[in-house]
Amino acid sequence: MLNSKKAFWFVVGSQHLYGEETLKEVKDHAEVIVNSLNENDKIPFSIVLKDVVKTADEITKLMKEANYQDEVAGVITWMHTFSPAKMWIQGMKLLQKPLLHLATQFNESIPWETIDMDFMNLNQSAHGDREYGFINARLKKNNKIVVGYWDTEKTQTELAKWMKVANAYIGSQSIKVARFGDNMRNVAVTEGDKVEAAIQFGWTVDYFGIGDLVEEMDKVEEKEIDDLYEEFKTLYDFDLGENTQEHFEQSVKEQIKIEIGMERFLEAGNYNAFTSNFEDLHGMKQLPGLAVQRLMEKGYGFAGEGDWKTAALDRLIKVLTQNKNTGFMEDYTYELTEGQESILQSHMLEVDPSLASNKPKLKVEPLGIGGKEDPARLVFDGKAGEGVVVSMADFGTHYKLLINDVEVFTPESPAPKLPVARVMWKVKPDFHTGVTRWIQEGGGHHTVVSLDADSNQIIDLANMFELNYVLIN
Repeated sequence: MLNSKKAFWFVVGSQHLYGEETLKEVKDHAEVIVNSLNENDKIPFSIVLKDVVKTADEITKLMKEANYQDEVAGVITWMHTFSPAKMWIQGMKLLQKPLLHLATQFNESIPWETIDMDFMNLNQSAHGDREYGFINARLKKNNKIVVGYWDTEKTQTELAKWMKVANAYIGSQSIKVARFGDNMRNVAVTEGDKVEAAIQFGWTVDYFGIGDLVEEMDKVEEKEIDDLYEEFKTLYDFDLGENTQEHFEQSVKEQIKIEIGMERFLEAGNYNAFTSNFEDLHGMKQLPGLAVQRLMEKGYGFAGEGDWKTAALDRLIKVLTQNKNTGFMEDYTYELTEGQESILQSHMLEVDPSLASNKPKLKVEPLGIGGKEDPARLVFDGKAGEGVVVSMADFGTHYKLLINDVEVFTPESPAPKLPVARVMWKVKPDFHTGVTRWIQEGGGHHTVVSLDADSNQIIDLANMFELNYVLIN
């Protein structure tokens, strides 16, 4: 459900002043660059060479087309020569897709033995970059600028990361969140302005009563449930604990019923994110636990307690990372031993298996909250690595994104009585500074963590949305 067939248009800036022979060379150079990038495994989407633009009319027409072509995720511009920036004003004002200025040059080195004025006229990207950059700055385009020789790993990595961000930005316009029940009562950070979210981020957020979900669950057939239960035997380690085989199987199969019914409900409405709420479970035997975990693993965005903002944010960053090492998270408990300060991350049940470092155990344990039957859930320890954690806050007048670099590590101490998955991380630049800033800035306890994205990509995303953000690193 995360596969994307998006493409990026490559537009080269020049002008008629240089003559047809020079313009042909410009296009030949552009073809070499585009073909080489498309053959590179690092580049995640196809790049389409559109044109060498020489006039305002050509630029404006191209940008209009980019806006209305659904397969276009963004525009990459390269100033091979000097392209007078007044020509770009109307096109740049109209462009609504993400924009990257590739500040590069066809040749890597200056050929001192042979360089002449013909070479200078043809290869003057340094000249063209300043002119083009000025007009984007004056128009406040918030475009990305990648500087460096186009055939180096560093430049290609920066380009690839931005393309993933641009694809996520476009994907944001299609995020649809199904709210099964309302927000948890009296909790502040889960609230938000749905109309503003639709305007700024393109998100659709719809409410459904639990009865709508239960109705779909009741349509699930026993054979479907039994077949998936058999599949679980190879996917997970069954840990019966103090349960009888009958009680364990009954609980797991109830979660399977929830999963199948919920996924069908989401698919029917083209929803790719959802929320649940343990205070709103009328007609259900269990709080969705295992069911939610498996849907998150498939790419659905999720957050608990009706927190639709974080569910949508989860989906957004899953699109950015193609669902790699990314998931909903919640701050729980501090480790305050000097020199080991960190935060235990978990949730009542719903920790994303895409973060698992080991084969998950399938367990049935009491929940101790919600007043329902013992739910099944996957228990595991989180992966280790450098990551970024993100939280979305609504301050009434504006949305704000909190971004913190973190060092995620797999805990060494066993937790035999903790019946939920766990993730541990150290905040940057240090525990005291990071936690203080997060609290001062109003960062919520519901977050999305990713070991596949980085803070620069999240900042690029925020800039595309013209979204206020705070970086803590």
